[in-house]
Amino acid sequence: MTLPATAPLSEIIAARLASALGPTRLEVINDSHHHAGHSGDDGTGESHWTVVVEAPAFAGLNRVQRQRLINTALADLLATRIHALAIKARAPGEA
Repeated sequence: MTLPATAPLSEIIAARLASALGPTRLEVINDSHHHAGHSGDDGTGESHWTVVVEAPAFAGLNRVQRQRLINTALADLLATRIHALAIKARAPGEA
């Protein structure tokens, strides 16, 4: 599903990760309010994010490989609209 560029960034992030990874759990958390006025705050309230992703696609992959899959799905957003992204990625059944 492709959302318009004017959609809330949280929805765009969620749609991209859902499409790329088929997650069994997905949380997109806007942390921007914790960084208001700091470096990287562009004033939009959509600059700093945490994603929690549980996906079968992560089975057998290490932490860096999992993060690369997420970064690939969000590459253009990381280059333009996302200043910081915290990632919590696991395969189903992992603690």
